[in-house]
Amino acid sequence: MTAETSPQASVAVLGGARLGARIAGLGAYRPSRVIANEQAAEAAGVSVEWIVQRSGVQERRHAAPAETVVAMAVEAGKEALTEAGADPGDVDAVVLATCSMPSPMPNGAAQVVDRLGCGPAAGFDLNAACSGFSHALAVADALVRAGTVRSVLVVASERMSDRVAAHDRNTGPIFADGAAAALVQPAETPSIFPVAWGSDGSQADLIAISPVSGQMEMAGRKVFRWTTGALRGVIETACDRAGLASTALRAFVPHQANLRIIDALVRTIDAPHLAVATDLVDAGNTCAASVPLALHALRRRGAVSTGDPVLLFGFGAGLTYAAQVVLSP
Repeated sequence: MTAETSPQASVAVLGGARLGARIAGLGAYRPSRVIANEQAAEAAGVSVEWIVQRSGVQERRHAAPAETVVAMAVEAGKEALTEAGADPGDVDAVVLATCSMPSPMPNGAAQVVDRLGCGPAAGFDLNAACSGFSHALAVADALVRAGTVRSVLVVASERMSDRVAAHDRNTGPIFADGAAAALVQPAETPSIFPVAWGSDGSQADLIAISPVSGQMEMAGRKVFRWTTGALRGVIETACDRAGLASTALRAFVPHQANLRIIDALVRTIDAPHLAVATDLVDAGNTCAASVPLALHALRRRGAVSTGDPVLLFGFGAGLTYAAQVVLSP
Protein backbone atom coordinates (compact mmCIF):
# COMPACT_ATOMS: atom_id res chain seq x y z
CA MET A 1 0.00 0.00 0.00
CA THR A 2 1.50 3.34 -0.98
CA ALA A 3 1.79 6.37 1.27
CA GLU A 4 -0.91 8.02 -0.82
CA THR A 5 -3.42 5.29 0.00
CA SER A 6 -2.22 4.39 3.49
CA PRO A 7 -4.97 4.73 6.14
CA GLN A 8 -2.34 5.32 8.83
CA ALA A 9 -0.81 8.22 6.90
CA SER A 10 -4.24 9.71 6.31
CA VAL A 11 -5.11 9.78 9.98
CA ALA A 12 -1.87 11.53 10.83
CA VAL A 13 -2.68 14.24 8.28
CA LEU A 14 -6.41 14.61 8.91
CA GLY A 15 -6.64 14.21 12.64
CA GLY A 16 -3.20 15.08 13.91
CA ALA A 17 -3.77 12.41 16.54
CA ARG A 18 -0.91 11.40 18.83
CA LEU A 19 -2.43 8.00 19.40
CA GLY A 20 -4.28 5.58 17.19
CA ALA A 21 -6.99 3.17 18.25
CA ARG A 22 -7.89 -0.36 17.30
CA ILE A 23 -10.54 -2.98 17.92
CA ALA A 24 -8.72 -5.42 20.19
CA GLY A 25 -11.53 -7.93 20.55
CA LEU A 26 -15.05 -8.70 19.36
CA GLY A 27 -17.88 -10.51 21.09
CA ALA A 28 -21.45 -11.47 20.22
CA TYR A 29 -24.57 -12.85 21.83
CA ARG A 30 -27.44 -14.34 19.87
CA PRO A 31 -30.61 -15.49 21.67
CA SER A 32 -31.35 -19.20 21.28
CA ARG A 33 -35.03 -18.82 20.34
CA VAL A 34 -35.34 -18.91 16.54
CA ILE A 35 -38.48 -17.55 14.86
CA ALA A 36 -38.94 -19.14 11.44
CA ASN A 37 -40.53 -17.32 8.53
CA GLU A 38 -43.63 -19.49 8.72
CA GLN A 39 -44.37 -18.21 12.24
CA ALA A 40 -43.55 -14.59 11.39
CA ALA A 41 -45.64 -14.73 8.20
CA GLU A 42 -48.67 -16.08 10.00
CA ALA A 43 -48.47 -13.37 12.68
CA ALA A 44 -48.15 -10.60 10.07
CA GLY A 45 -50.78 -11.96 7.72
CA VAL A 46 -48.37 -12.31 4.80
CA SER A 47 -46.72 -15.16 2.93
CA VAL A 48 -43.24 -16.51 3.49
CA GLU A 49 -42.43 -15.48 -0.08
CA TRP A 50 -43.53 -11.90 0.69
CA ILE A 51 -41.09 -11.67 3.61
CA VAL A 52 -38.20 -13.07 1.59
CA GLN A 53 -38.85 -10.82 -1.42
CA ARG A 54 -39.25 -7.65 0.65
CA SER A 55 -36.44 -8.20 3.17
CA GLY A 56 -34.41 -11.32 2.49
CA VAL A 57 -34.91 -12.51 6.07
CA GLN A 58 -35.25 -16.29 6.45
CA GLU A 59 -35.32 -16.43 10.25
CA ARG A 60 -34.69 -14.21 13.24
CA ARG A 61 -34.00 -14.59 16.97
CA HIS A 62 -36.16 -13.30 19.81
CA ALA A 63 -34.91 -12.95 23.36
CA ALA A 64 -36.36 -14.89 26.27
CA PRO A 65 -37.56 -12.90 29.32
CA ALA A 66 -34.19 -13.27 31.07
CA GLU A 67 -32.28 -12.11 27.99
CA THR A 68 -32.59 -8.41 28.70
CA VAL A 69 -30.72 -5.65 26.87
CA VAL A 70 -28.25 -5.53 29.75
CA ALA A 71 -27.90 -9.31 30.10
CA MET A 72 -27.14 -9.76 26.40
CA ALA A 73 -24.71 -6.83 26.48
CA VAL A 74 -22.82 -8.44 29.37
CA GLU A 75 -22.42 -11.74 27.52
CA ALA A 76 -21.19 -10.02 24.37
CA GLY A 77 -18.81 -7.91 26.45
CA LYS A 78 -17.34 -10.97 28.13
CA GLU A 79 -16.41 -12.49 24.78
CA ALA A 80 -14.85 -9.24 23.56
CA LEU A 81 -12.71 -9.00 26.70
CA THR A 82 -11.67 -12.64 26.43
CA GLU A 83 -10.67 -12.30 22.79
CA ALA A 84 -8.61 -9.21 23.61
CA GLY A 85 -6.95 -10.91 26.57
CA ALA A 86 -8.20 -8.07 28.79
CA ASP A 87 -9.55 -8.06 32.32
CA PRO A 88 -12.75 -6.22 33.32
CA GLY A 89 -10.60 -3.91 35.44
CA ASP A 90 -8.79 -2.74 32.30
CA VAL A 91 -11.97 -1.05 31.01
CA ASP A 92 -12.17 2.71 31.63
CA ALA A 93 -15.56 3.30 29.99
CA VAL A 94 -18.52 1.36 28.64
CA VAL A 95 -20.65 2.86 25.86
CA LEU A 96 -23.94 1.04 25.30
CA ALA A 97 -25.56 1.65 21.92
CA THR A 98 -29.26 0.85 22.21
CA CYS A 99 -32.72 2.20 21.55
CA SER A 100 -34.66 -0.58 23.28
CA MET A 101 -33.98 -0.19 26.99
CA PRO A 102 -37.32 -0.68 28.79
CA SER A 103 -36.90 2.66 30.58
CA PRO A 104 -34.71 5.75 30.07
CA MET A 105 -33.57 5.47 33.70
CA PRO A 106 -31.44 3.91 34.97
CA ASN A 107 -29.19 3.72 31.97
CA GLY A 108 -28.02 0.33 30.78
CA ALA A 109 -24.29 0.98 30.55
CA ALA A 110 -23.81 1.51 34.28
CA GLN A 111 -25.47 -1.86 34.87
CA VAL A 112 -23.17 -3.48 32.32
CA VAL A 113 -20.19 -1.94 34.14
CA ASP A 114 -21.41 -3.45 37.40
CA ARG A 115 -22.22 -6.92 36.09
CA LEU A 116 -18.96 -7.21 34.16
CA GLY A 117 -16.95 -6.07 37.18
CA CYS A 118 -15.54 -3.02 35.39
CA GLY A 119 -16.29 -0.57 38.18
CA PRO A 120 -15.69 2.29 38.64
CA ALA A 121 -15.56 2.70 34.85
CA ALA A 122 -17.75 5.36 33.27
CA GLY A 123 -20.93 4.04 31.69
CA PHE A 124 -23.32 5.83 29.39
CA ASP A 125 -25.94 4.93 26.78
CA LEU A 126 -25.93 6.24 23.22
CA ASN A 127 -29.09 6.23 21.12
CA ALA A 128 -28.62 6.64 17.39
CA ALA A 129 -30.88 3.67 16.63
CA CYS A 130 -29.56 1.48 13.80
CA SER A 131 -26.39 3.54 13.38
CA GLY A 132 -25.73 3.40 17.13
CA PHE A 133 -22.71 1.09 17.02
CA SER A 134 -20.97 3.19 14.39
CA HIS A 135 -21.58 6.34 16.43
CA ALA A 136 -20.38 4.66 19.62
CA LEU A 137 -17.25 3.32 17.90
CA ALA A 138 -16.43 6.84 16.70
CA VAL A 139 -16.84 8.17 20.24
CA ALA A 140 -14.63 5.42 21.67
CA ASP A 141 -11.98 6.06 19.02
CA ALA A 142 -11.94 9.77 19.86
CA LEU A 143 -11.70 9.11 23.61
CA VAL A 144 -8.75 6.77 23.16
CA ARG A 145 -6.92 8.96 20.66
CA ALA A 146 -7.37 11.99 22.92
CA GLY A 147 -5.77 10.08 25.77
CA THR A 148 -8.88 10.51 27.94
CA VAL A 149 -9.08 6.74 28.48
CA ARG A 150 -7.02 3.69 27.62
CA SER A 151 -9.77 1.16 26.98
CA VAL A 152 -13.43 1.50 25.97
CA LEU A 153 -15.92 -1.32 25.70
CA VAL A 154 -18.47 -0.51 23.01
CA VAL A 155 -21.57 -2.67 23.24
CA ALA A 156 -24.64 -2.66 21.02
CA SER A 157 -27.61 -4.56 22.45
CA GLU A 158 -31.22 -4.59 21.33
CA ARG A 159 -34.54 -6.28 22.15
CA MET A 160 -36.42 -5.04 19.11
CA SER A 161 -39.07 -7.71 19.61
CA ASP A 162 -40.29 -5.47 22.46
CA ARG A 163 -40.55 -2.49 20.13
CA VAL A 164 -42.43 -3.96 17.16
CA ALA A 165 -45.85 -5.54 16.77
CA ALA A 166 -45.80 -9.03 15.27
CA HIS A 167 -48.89 -8.19 13.17
CA ASP A 168 -47.24 -5.12 11.58
CA ARG A 169 -45.96 -6.36 8.22
CA ASN A 170 -43.56 -3.39 7.95
CA THR A 171 -41.67 -4.25 11.13
CA GLY A 172 -42.81 -7.51 12.76
CA PRO A 173 -41.17 -9.99 10.36
CA ILE A 174 -37.95 -7.98 10.08
CA PHE A 175 -36.69 -6.87 13.49
CA ALA A 176 -34.99 -9.13 16.00
CA ASP A 177 -32.78 -9.29 19.10
CA GLY A 178 -29.09 -9.67 19.86
CA ALA A 179 -25.91 -8.00 21.09
CA ALA A 180 -22.30 -7.52 20.06
CA ALA A 181 -19.29 -5.75 21.57
CA ALA A 182 -15.92 -4.35 20.60
CA LEU A 183 -13.05 -3.49 22.95
CA VAL A 184 -11.27 -0.36 21.71
CA GLN A 185 -7.68 0.23 22.86
CA PRO A 186 -4.68 2.39 21.84
CA ALA A 187 -2.57 1.38 18.87
CA GLU A 188 0.73 2.65 17.49
CA THR A 189 -0.75 2.49 13.99
CA PRO A 190 -4.44 3.47 13.76
CA SER A 191 -6.93 0.78 12.83
CA ILE A 192 -10.10 2.86 13.24
CA PHE A 193 -10.33 5.76 10.81
CA PRO A 194 -12.23 9.05 10.72
CA VAL A 195 -15.99 8.70 10.71
CA ALA A 196 -18.30 10.11 8.04
CA TRP A 197 -21.56 10.82 9.82
CA GLY A 198 -24.59 13.04 9.89
CA SER A 199 -28.33 13.27 10.39
CA ASP A 200 -31.54 14.49 8.79
CA GLY A 201 -34.02 15.30 11.52
CA SER A 202 -36.47 16.70 9.01
CA GLN A 203 -37.40 13.08 8.25
CA ALA A 204 -37.47 11.86 11.85
CA ASP A 205 -41.07 10.73 11.53
CA LEU A 206 -40.15 8.02 9.01
CA ILE A 207 -39.07 5.69 11.84
CA ALA A 208 -40.51 6.39 15.27
CA ILE A 209 -42.13 4.92 18.37
CA SER A 210 -45.86 5.62 18.37
CA PRO A 211 -46.93 7.52 21.51
CA VAL A 212 -50.24 5.66 21.31
CA SER A 213 -49.18 2.04 20.85
CA GLY A 214 -45.62 2.23 22.16
CA GLN A 215 -44.55 0.25 19.10
CA MET A 216 -42.19 1.23 16.31
CA GLU A 217 -43.71 2.46 13.05
CA MET A 218 -41.71 2.72 9.84
CA ALA A 219 -42.37 4.16 6.38
CA GLY A 220 -40.35 1.48 4.65
CA ARG A 221 -40.49 2.74 1.07
CA LYS A 222 -39.41 6.26 2.00
CA VAL A 223 -36.58 4.92 4.15
CA PHE A 224 -35.45 2.76 1.23
CA ARG A 225 -35.33 5.78 -1.09
CA TRP A 226 -33.42 7.86 1.46
CA THR A 227 -30.86 5.15 2.11
CA THR A 228 -30.19 4.23 -1.51
CA GLY A 229 -30.23 7.85 -2.68
CA ALA A 230 -29.04 10.36 -0.11
CA LEU A 231 -26.43 8.08 1.48
CA ARG A 232 -24.53 6.93 -1.60
CA GLY A 233 -21.86 9.60 -1.14
CA VAL A 234 -21.22 8.65 2.50
CA ILE A 235 -19.39 5.48 1.45
CA GLU A 236 -16.99 7.46 -0.74
CA THR A 237 -16.46 10.03 2.04
CA ALA A 238 -15.59 7.34 4.59
CA CYS A 239 -13.02 5.83 2.23
CA ASP A 240 -11.56 9.25 1.46
CA ARG A 241 -11.19 10.03 5.16
CA ALA A 242 -9.34 6.76 5.62
CA GLY A 243 -7.04 7.65 2.74
CA LEU A 244 -8.13 4.44 1.07
CA ALA A 245 -9.45 3.71 -2.41
CA SER A 246 -12.66 1.68 -2.38
CA THR A 247 -10.89 -0.95 -4.51
CA ALA A 248 -8.73 -1.75 -1.47
CA LEU A 249 -11.72 -2.71 0.71
CA ARG A 250 -11.96 -6.38 1.59
CA ALA A 251 -15.38 -6.33 3.28
CA PHE A 252 -18.52 -4.23 3.53
CA VAL A 253 -20.61 -4.45 6.70
CA PRO A 254 -23.71 -2.29 6.31
CA HIS A 255 -26.62 -2.08 8.71
CA GLN A 256 -28.66 -5.21 8.13
CA ALA A 257 -31.89 -3.47 7.10
CA ASN A 258 -32.85 -5.63 4.14
CA LEU A 259 -31.12 -7.32 1.23
CA ARG A 260 -32.47 -4.91 -1.38
CA ILE A 261 -30.85 -1.95 0.38
CA ILE A 262 -27.59 -3.86 0.84
CA ASP A 263 -27.52 -4.86 -2.84
CA ALA A 264 -28.15 -1.26 -3.92
CA LEU A 265 -25.32 0.04 -1.73
CA VAL A 266 -22.88 -2.63 -2.88
CA ARG A 267 -23.37 -1.53 -6.48
CA THR A 268 -21.87 1.85 -5.56
CA ILE A 269 -18.60 0.32 -4.35
CA ASP A 270 -15.80 -0.39 -6.80
CA ALA A 271 -14.18 -3.33 -5.05
CA PRO A 272 -13.63 -6.57 -7.03
CA HIS A 273 -12.97 -8.86 -4.06
CA LEU A 274 -15.52 -7.54 -1.59
CA ALA A 275 -17.03 -9.79 1.10
CA VAL A 276 -20.50 -8.46 1.89
CA ALA A 277 -22.20 -9.11 5.23
CA THR A 278 -25.73 -10.51 4.91
CA ASP A 279 -26.25 -11.55 8.52
CA LEU A 280 -29.92 -10.51 8.39
CA VAL A 281 -30.78 -13.63 6.40
CA ASP A 282 -30.69 -15.71 9.57
CA ALA A 283 -30.56 -12.99 12.22
CA GLY A 284 -33.06 -10.35 11.10
CA ASN A 285 -32.60 -6.63 11.69
CA THR A 286 -31.08 -6.19 15.15
CA CYS A 287 -30.88 -2.40 14.91
CA ALA A 288 -27.73 -1.04 16.63
CA ALA A 289 -26.38 -4.58 17.10
CA SER A 290 -26.62 -5.49 13.41
CA VAL A 291 -23.27 -4.06 12.24
CA PRO A 292 -21.06 -5.63 14.94
CA LEU A 293 -23.01 -8.91 14.82
CA ALA A 294 -22.48 -9.05 11.06
CA LEU A 295 -18.76 -8.27 11.42
CA HIS A 296 -18.47 -10.98 14.07
CA ALA A 297 -20.16 -13.46 11.69
CA LEU A 298 -17.84 -12.54 8.79
CA ARG A 299 -14.79 -13.18 10.94
CA ARG A 300 -16.22 -16.41 12.31
CA ARG A 301 -16.60 -17.87 8.83
CA GLY A 302 -13.18 -16.65 7.69
CA ALA A 303 -14.42 -14.11 5.16
CA VAL A 304 -12.04 -11.46 6.55
CA SER A 305 -8.57 -11.75 8.01
CA THR A 306 -6.73 -9.68 10.60
CA GLY A 307 -5.71 -6.34 9.11
CA ASP A 308 -8.21 -6.39 6.25
CA PRO A 309 -9.81 -2.98 5.53
CA VAL A 310 -13.53 -3.21 6.32
CA LEU A 311 -16.17 -0.54 5.75
CA LEU A 312 -18.79 -0.32 8.50
CA PHE A 313 -21.96 1.60 7.67
CA GLY A 314 -24.88 2.22 10.02
CA PHE A 315 -28.05 4.13 9.16
CA GLY A 316 -31.56 4.42 10.50
CA ALA A 317 -33.98 6.28 12.75
CA GLY A 318 -33.29 9.90 13.44
CA LEU A 319 -32.55 9.85 10.57
CA THR A 320 -28.89 9.16 11.34
CA TYR A 321 -25.94 7.60 9.59
CA ALA A 322 -22.27 6.86 10.27
CA ALA A 323 -19.61 5.06 8.25
CA GLN A 324 -15.98 4.32 8.97
CA VAL A 325 -13.20 2.09 7.74
CA VAL A 326 -11.60 -0.21 10.30
CA LEU A 327 -8.90 -2.84 10.03
CA SER A 328 -10.33 -6.17 11.08
CA PRO A 329 -9.04 -7.41 14.44
